[in-house]
Amino acid sequence: QVLLVECGGGLVQPGGSLRLSCAASGFTFRNYPMRWYRQAPGKEREFVAFITSGGVVPNYTDSVKGRFTISRDNAKNTVYLQMNTLKPDDTAVYYCHVRIVMRDYWGQGTQVTVSS
Repeated sequence: QVLLVECGGGLVQPGGSLRLSCAASGFTFRNYPMRWYRQAPGKEREFVAFITSGGVVPNYTDSVKGRFTISRDNAKNTVYLQMNTLKPDDTAVYYCHVRIVMRDYWGQGTQVTVSS
């Protein structure tokens, strides 16, 4: 079965950095685009970043452009989200996502808290 497992979250001060990882299994990872989403307390889940199956065309929501970088290692079945210059507004649970045959799969999420 499809399984997505995120890790790398934590508590960081404003201006700090974190690198999230999402390990995928149960499908042919190299064939599918991957996305990161996040959900802040009391808010709807929102799109953060997208990467094609080949890893050459990333896309980001405006609020993270220039600060976050999505990447993938198809040999390791893993997608990453490098987050720099973090802000308190980045506080959320971060989820990785894949859509396979019109079905959405999500990981369990990893908490990112940006606070001094």
